[in-house]
Amino acid sequence: MGEGIRQPQFQVGDVLLVSCPSARTRVTHVTPFDISVEWPWAHIDPESEVQWHGRRAIPRTSRNGEWGGLFQVDSKPGHLEVGDSCLVGIPETLVRIIDVGRFDPPADVGWLPRPHTMLIVLPVDHPHDPHAEEEGDTIDLETAAPIKIALVSRG
Repeated sequence: MGEGIRQPQFQVGDVLLVSCPSARTRVTHVTPFDISVEWPWAHIDPESEVQWHGRRAIPRTSRNGEWGGLFQVDSKPGHLEVGDSCLVGIPETLVRIIDVGRFDPPADVGWLPRPHTMLIVLPVDHPHDPHAEEEGDTIDLETAAPIKIALVSRG
């Protein structure tokens, strides 16, 4: 379970300092925009209706002012090829919660552990567009990744 998870309930507007130590993984797919890696912290849920393949795509760079997301490949992403080893993690990042998803029963997302609570976050300096459908990145509070979360200020 990630660190910092047993904190007071988070709410929209909270500012958090998040990070995750890098873990070694392997590149499985490369496009001009993304690098897919074997996800080192979650396991495929054999009971899931979602057919997750155990990989996650991470943007190489942000596009058109869009934020690339929390997790970053800690290597020269322009030089990685399928089969290469790399590190993936979250550098210390200040984020603002823009939405909170609570699931009872836990959400069927394709991996284990199934999440009860997911925070949707944006960097504090990134403008929030309330009409955007897929804005922000998700912090799964039940993740096996060792994510560190510190409440900086209450929204």
